[in-house]
Amino acid sequence: MKRSFRLRAAVAILATSFALPLPAQAISINRIETSSDVTLVSQNKKQVAEKYKRRMVRFVTDEKPGTIIIDTHNKFLYLVEGNNRAIRYGVGVGREGFGWSGVVKIGRKAEWPDWRPPAEMRRREAAKGHILPIVQKGGPDNPLGARAMYLYKGGRDTIFRIHGTNQPWTIGLNMSSGCIRMMNKDVEHLYERADIGAKVIVVGPGNRHGKVSFEDQGTDILRTVFGG
Repeated sequence: MKRSFRLRAAVAILATSFALPLPAQAISINRIETSSDVTLVSQNKKQVAEKYKRRMVRFVTDEKPGTIIIDTHNKFLYLVEGNNRAIRYGVGVGREGFGWSGVVKIGRKAEWPDWRPPAEMRRREAAKGHILPIVQKGGPDNPLGARAMYLYKGGRDTIFRIHGTNQPWTIGLNMSSGCIRMMNKDVEHLYERADIGAKVIVVGPGNRHGKVSFEDQGTDILRTVFGG
């Protein structure tokens, strides 16, 4: 009788334990290899800061309409429209040791691009125990996101891209291996407006972008609200 009672009590305790939420460390979460080491895929629920959301801004520069200026310090990408106007997007940029600067061009564009991590990146990650694929097909889980614009210098691929991301929480952070990350909805918006051959000025470490003049004078409220 006592044995039967103890057995029923044990079953009740076990059932109760399954009804309780598991501790975070006990939950299995899928992972994916990305250009910034191994990170969680869309598991981080952190929202993108308001200042990094797309805005129409009043923008003074001598650069021609269609030029893209990337301010890696402030994590903004500007598409120059002319008439003291630009579209401003929030971006994620290279982590420490992977920042760069220079003047390049969009050499080609792709929708839902395949990801081909460079051999150097695969070696670097392999040394950490992370085996990257030679090619990962495009799709929602791909680190390059919905669109990619490939940056060229002197007719040659620089290995850097402006691309979407499956980790939108990284916008506004230094997380990549040098590529410029955008939210998928933003990279789709830019993709439709940026031409192949467009000049891209990356303002960052090393001052290899040379002299470039620009001033963000703040949100153009009417255009941001009503478009145009």
